[in-house]
Amino acid sequence: MCISPTTNGGVQSRRPLDFLQTVNLKYVKLGYHYLITHLLTLCLVPLVAVIVIEASLVNPDDIHQLWLQLQCNLVAVIFFCAMVVFGSTVNVMTRPRSVYLVDYSCYKAPSHLKVRYHRFMEHSKLIGDFDESSLEFQRKILERSGLGEETYVPEAMNYIPPRISMAAAREEAEQVIFGALDDLFANANVKPKDIGILVVNCSLFNPTPSLSAMVVNKYKLRGNIRSFNLGGMGCSAGVIAVDLAKDMLQINRNTYAVVVSTENITQNWYFGNKKSMLIPNCLFRVGGSAVLLSNKSMDRRRAKYKLVHVVRTHCGADDKAFRCVYQEQDDDGKTGVSLSKDLMAIAGGALKANITTLGPLVLPLSEQLLFFATLVAKKLFNAKVEPYIPDFKLAFDHFCIHAGGRAVIDELEKNLQLLPVHVEASRMTLHRFGNTSSSSIWYELAYIEAKGRMQKGNRVWQIAFGSGFKCNSAVWEVLQSVKASPHSPWEDCIDRYPVEAVA
Repeated sequence: MCISPTTNGGVQSRRPLDFLQTVNLKYVKLGYHYLITHLLTLCLVPLVAVIVIEASLVNPDDIHQLWLQLQCNLVAVIFFCAMVVFGSTVNVMTRPRSVYLVDYSCYKAPSHLKVRYHRFMEHSKLIGDFDESSLEFQRKILERSGLGEETYVPEAMNYIPPRISMAAAREEAEQVIFGALDDLFANANVKPKDIGILVVNCSLFNPTPSLSAMVVNKYKLRGNIRSFNLGGMGCSAGVIAVDLAKDMLQINRNTYAVVVSTENITQNWYFGNKKSMLIPNCLFRVGGSAVLLSNKSMDRRRAKYKLVHVVRTHCGADDKAFRCVYQEQDDDGKTGVSLSKDLMAIAGGALKANITTLGPLVLPLSEQLLFFATLVAKKLFNAKVEPYIPDFKLAFDHFCIHAGGRAVIDELEKNLQLLPVHVEASRMTLHRFGNTSSSSIWYELAYIEAKGRMQKGNRVWQIAFGSGFKCNSAVWEVLQSVKASPHSPWEDCIDRYPVEAVA
């Protein structure tokens, strides 16, 4: 037995070496990941070596004999070459067209629409529709929400009493949508007449004529434009709109698609005292985005991103999921959006279903093998093992998690085992702009760009949740090192972020 001296002159036995203390397991896993990733290459090395050796033994006479054999089978050679050409042509003609994100913009409201906590509470009290219990509830939600003091509410909410007319709602929609589109057309150097596909999504405000028709009228878009207006699809509608635009770009050659994502607050503020319907008042703020997509091969050189995957999961067949975000009237006949106490559990289930489909598309083979091994052990051998949570940090460099609230971001950070830097963009977007619904993932992308972190070859995962209940994912590949576009929503404040209080 090994012994070592002690301070009191005695002896003590040495402990056996603790493997977990002597070896950093993260490096073991990293080594395993690289081994599995490059396993095929390692296996091909001996085969390549054998081919090289055999080729070196070939003499000119062998080559001459091969040429004579080909001449004797000229018809077969021509047929083989024709089949290769035909197969290559069919492959090129039928494969999905690449969809590029040329540029995008996010709307930033004027500074006089900023709402501080004390101003929000003062207005809520002066409106006169909320009792003391509801006012105290809103105050607590604000303090715990993760929102800062510089988020924006629409012009109509700055009046006492608020202007909740149709005209005021249209005014908000025009300011946000036209503001985002003006910046987009200027930055991308694209004329409105060049747009062949238009998709506008706004969940709660759907006037007649539609918002998409409003855009067509404003910018005098061409008469054969394919326009779509998506309503009632919640905060995940931005990804749905991108998916629809992608499908349209597959069947319309050499064209541009514009996707506009926003939400309208003016006519959807809740003026009652039901607690579950007061939460949206505290979280939702003014915002919107406009995204320019293209299927033109020439745009690859100037595009920022390439769309790799869109995965959509719909849990609406389940009654609890269907009603967890539900627009309704309270007992006093006042309309609002009610959030169920089961919302986080339902969101977790939707996320699990979504990543079950997304995982095999993006995860390296090493992670898929680990997941499959634990699944087999649990299902076939009844082993008491915890389900393996794949490491999505190996598949993605940046994460844009819908800024629905602090609880949503916390839950995904925990479940996906992310680091603080991976959820920084989501937390800071929530703090600076609040929950801007379907456009929040674009404010987050703009944050990462403004920080100078978006490098060529990176992969970005946008995750959005919405009523219904839905969880949708979009995966983008960075085509060049991206800098923030002019008029970025972060250009005057990025140096102040991240804010440690909410990091």
